[in-house]
Amino acid sequence: MDFFFALTLALAVQHADAAEDGPARTSELDAINCRLDVPHYMQFALALDGEEKLARKRRWKAIASRNAFIKEYELPAAITVAGAYRTRRIGFTGNAILAILDLPDPATIARAERIDNAMSADPMIAALAATGTMTRPQAEAALPFRKFMGERILTDVTEPAGAEDGYGSHFVVARTISNATTHPGKTFYGCSYRLELLDKDGTAL
Repeated sequence: MDFFFALTLALAVQHADAAEDGPARTSELDAINCRLDVPHYMQFALALDGEEKLARKRRWKAIASRNAFIKEYELPAAITVAGAYRTRRIGFTGNAILAILDLPDPATIARAERIDNAMSADPMIAALAATGTMTRPQAEAALPFRKFMGERILTDVTEPAGAEDGYGSHFVVARTISNATTHPGKTFYGCSYRLELLDKDGTAL
């Protein structure tokens, strides 16, 4: 196991040990809705296929994903997120949990969440149209897939290095909305939980 990964995991467990609720009582809806802190989310995510076999106990069915970066599950019953969107499909990336929605245009839900697209195709479309070699409709047709990737940070906490272990931590919880070519017609709506280790000077390791 990588040293820094092991150290990060140990730090997360140390922070989460004081909680009354363990992974078995953690709700996937709470995780998707960004209601957890980073250490508790990490414990929950590791318990899914760890010794606790939490995913199996919850009767989640592992689904072969077309995206190598997403581990997908089908839930035994649908959940509702963002007030009105129902799904039985969820996914996990390295630091995030995602509800996989039947929603072709992520901007529909992103507007309500006040999230902008950090990878908008509009500048490229405008540049192509400005060349005069094609009209704007032709430029839009030349880019049929519109990548969406955006987030809104909800929690950003830094804890300085302590005298005992010499490592500090930086915790970020963010609402995320995105899509991918591997999942046409789908929107990923979820939450990322990020943890960075810091040295005694506050620099990320």
